[in-house]
Amino acid sequence: MTTGVLFLIAIAFAPLAQTIPCAAIAPALIVVGAMMMSSLSQIDWTDAETAIPAFLTLVGIPLTFSIANGLAFGVVAAAVLRLAKGRLKAADWLLYLLAALFVLRFAYLAGR
Repeated sequence: MTTGVLFLIAIAFAPLAQTIPCAAIAPALIVVGAMMMSSLSQIDWTDAETAIPAFLTLVGIPLTFSIANGLAFGVVAAAVLRLAKGRLKAADWLLYLLAALFVLRFAYLAGR
């Protein structure tokens, strides 16, 4: 709720944010990216069910220039791996729903 309210408030400041040149934003994004990299040490890279979606997310974000696409690759990969291993759980319904929506989104965008 808090994030949604703050995003609504931020809409009023969007034109002001567009006046900032990209060269001024790049250093801040590099620092944030470097801080996010510290979380990679906590991933169990020996477990393929965890490592493959994490890797696809990690590589997908910068290669597609989109956080949403990178996360979509990871979510779809996680769902496909769980389905392939036969590890269907009722608690994972949201993962499968998101994966299906991302696949539909990619199919829609490919058709456009």
